[in-house]
Amino acid sequence: MNPETITQTSFTLTGPEKVPGEISYDTETNTLTFVPENNLKLATTYTGRVATSVKDVLGNALQTDYVWTFTTVPPSLPRVTITDPDNEATGVALNKVISASFSEKMDPATLTATSFTLKNGTTTVNGTVNYTNYTATFTPANNLATNTTYTATITTAAKSKNGVAIASNYEWSFTTGDNNQPSTPPMGVDLKSVGRFGIFAGVGISNNAGFSEIRNLDVGITPGVRSSVTGFPPAIVVNGAIYASDDSAPAGTSAMLLQAKQDLLEAYLFAEGASSPAPATVAGDQGGKTLAPGIYKSTSTLLIQAGDLTLDAQGDPNAVWIFQIASDFTTVGGAGGNIILTGGAQAKNIFWQTGSSATIGDGTSFKGNILALTSITMNSGATATGRMLARNGSVVMTNTNIITKP
Repeated sequence: MNPETITQTSFTLTGPEKVPGEISYDTETNTLTFVPENNLKLATTYTGRVATSVKDVLGNALQTDYVWTFTTVPPSLPRVTITDPDNEATGVALNKVISASFSEKMDPATLTATSFTLKNGTTTVNGTVNYTNYTATFTPANNLATNTTYTATITTAAKSKNGVAIASNYEWSFTTGDNNQPSTPPMGVDLKSVGRFGIFAGVGISNNAGFSEIRNLDVGITPGVRSSVTGFPPAIVVNGAIYASDDSAPAGTSAMLLQAKQDLLEAYLFAEGASSPAPATVAGDQGGKTLAPGIYKSTSTLLIQAGDLTLDAQGDPNAVWIFQIASDFTTVGGAGGNIILTGGAQAKNIFWQTGSSATIGDGTSFKGNILALTSITMNSGATATGRMLARNGSVVMTNTNIITKP
């Protein structure tokens, strides 16, 4: 075609109004390209038109205008991805700030004391609501009552930045402890926004074989891109989504992932430097042992091989374990190498800070959150109640692995 005839008047894109943008024409491929000045609107029908004023190099014009229409994708529904306290949590502190994190940026004006409520039965708890960085918080005006069950609710009045409401009211309940309970478990590692992810990696995420599942958590990668996430399907994400640094939708994905990566770095450094109570030194194989809550420090590699490792909370549901591992962390799996929880221990309160890479052995039943400097590999049939968070490398699922929200 004659490039001089391809102009802002011979090609137009119109939606609710004419779309401004830049037009170019590639003479080698005979391709006209139009780049809108701004993102197109969601769930909107647009009409493209090439007019008869467009001519080929011999001066022949189109016989009729060429017209086509298309509709942009509908806005995604925002959803609650993680709450604090968890649903059905017990022993919650009386001065607890209640929080809910969302899958995308929300409109702060829609998160108020009427759309985010806390009740004891039918009695509404007075408090203030704030929103920042994908997370809404409810701060009670006074301490909560001891040994009392509360229900928190996010209503459909809560909307995303795009004006889309959550699909239905989101409710969760928890029960407080007594007056002597501390406001937060000592030594806990705050994952912040990266806590929404079951897998988070720097350069690659792969499912090599089998029908692996990530349940009730998201999958994220940055600076790695969408093409570096392979094997999905057959692997699936149940009640979650996959986010990559080059995703154009939902809006704000790149910034959300960068924040999660920063939060992972901070959590990793906190776990690595935790010192109260004083860390107990461990070395070699921990299989067959039973460990009380605390900080355990290995100056080299750490194994779970000769048998299962039992973590005993001794009746404290807020008991925390932090394992500081200077190098690689490996479990053997099968008959040995599993993580057994007893005495009220919860997988969400277990953190494996790994100075190199972690390998979860064949058939291992694993518990806790791995924060690895480099990479994490789950061997065939391994399952985890926890999170696989690799700062700089990859997360590899070898064959039919399951990751479940702790």
